[in-house]
Amino acid sequence: MATYYEILSTDLSKLTTAAGDWDAMAEDFDKLAGSYEKEVHGISLGDTWVGLSANAGSARFEVTLEEYRGAQSEAKAVAKLIRDAHTEFTRLRKNIEGVRDDAVKAGMRVSERGAVAFDTSKLDRGAYVAYVHDPGYQESARTTAAGWGDQIDVAVKAVNDADEGFKLALASLTQDSDFLDGTMGGFNRDPKENPYPSLEEMAKARHIPKGKRAVAEWWHGLDPVTRALLLQEKGDELRKAGVMSPLYKWHAADEGSGAFNTEDPTAKDLLLLARAQAIAAGGDFTGENAASRNMEHYLGKTGEPLDLDVDQILEDDSKFRTDVSTHIAKNQDVWRQQGLDAFEKAGGDKTVVVPVESEAVGRTFGSDEWFHAVGSHQQNVSGMVTVSPGEDGKPKVSLDYQANVWDRYNWDAGKVTNFPVIGDVPDSEMGRLHKTGLAQEFDMRGSSSTYTYDLNSDTPSAVHPPDQGREGTRGDVSRGDEENR
Repeated sequence: MATYYEILSTDLSKLTTAAGDWDAMAEDFDKLAGSYEKEVHGISLGDTWVGLSANAGSARFEVTLEEYRGAQSEAKAVAKLIRDAHTEFTRLRKNIEGVRDDAVKAGMRVSERGAVAFDTSKLDRGAYVAYVHDPGYQESARTTAAGWGDQIDVAVKAVNDADEGFKLALASLTQDSDFLDGTMGGFNRDPKENPYPSLEEMAKARHIPKGKRAVAEWWHGLDPVTRALLLQEKGDELRKAGVMSPLYKWHAADEGSGAFNTEDPTAKDLLLLARAQAIAAGGDFTGENAASRNMEHYLGKTGEPLDLDVDQILEDDSKFRTDVSTHIAKNQDVWRQQGLDAFEKAGGDKTVVVPVESEAVGRTFGSDEWFHAVGSHQQNVSGMVTVSPGEDGKPKVSLDYQANVWDRYNWDAGKVTNFPVIGDVPDSEMGRLHKTGLAQEFDMRGSSSTYTYDLNSDTPSAVHPPDQGREGTRGDVSRGDEENR
């Protein structure tokens, strides 16, 4: 990878010189093709040479002639690619220089290696004395310098990404694209231009990170055209990897019942444990399998996050379905315009994809089962708007989305929960099990399957989840086993 110093000191004019050489090479191949066609290939086209050997020779001469023409096409394509690379490298280097200049204006010092530090030489005596004797001032200066350093690192990375994209594009242009053209590894007779918006994007598209949140952040950083190309190429793989995952960072609203296993259990706590076990068992008999499953996980004391079956919640809870539709209704006009703006910016003739996400809000499930299993929670909708050229000349706009849910399974003092058969149970009693180590609170999260809504439609969005079935109990692994979000 090129360093800050190497990028700023490299003579980019050599690229234009190289492009000129490739253009000259294309002209030479054109002359060779003409000479070969006249002096060699033409022999097989007359009446002076006939028979099997003439037919065999003519076929081979045709392959060679097409190779000369292919060499010319390949050389022209390489010349254009080099000029495009020169334009992109020049722009990206100017971006580095702009960040550097802005950092200097902000009171920083940037070394020739790209290291950023607070420039105390610009301080007058009073300000310098204040800086030396104020640790807070020094820490603030270091933080600011680090921020400028991060910006320079990002700008340098963009150049290295473009450099990698250049290598990928060059390799593609110089690879024989037709294995049936009579040659093995011959010239590329039909070179295709880089379909990505830039060489930088071409490289970024190849480096899919690990982890759903990292994938979502990478996805948001791509160009809209790049996203569309990637979805066309490997849509199922990308969706599974997490391109629709929300960027919202959830955290528990409070500490719940407090620290885990900090008090010794009493005889009364053992009675409370027996009641909790009865609640877990009773849920299976009353049909509240999810509530039983979550209670059983609480009593399992692992504290590990639990996956929520959001598709099942959508089927069971009409209020949640309305909530999801509301998320879309509130945002669909803005999301549609974002997609159309990206479509127009891309030229109006390419498919674009724009990631979208609604604000996370606190809500409470309406069905008895999910009220007992989860209750109040944070929810939002995340997905992507796709805009593509329509046959009627009007762009087609659609939304692919998923519903997301987060919560902490805990018990809040001062509340009472009513359970079937058992009746009212103070939350403080259930919280005692966490404090005494007989149970442990845990995070819950989940995302639904992907649903689609036509943003060109005047019909309000509605979620229609497929029948999830109601078989099984709290131990049925088919209930809520999707990956964590």
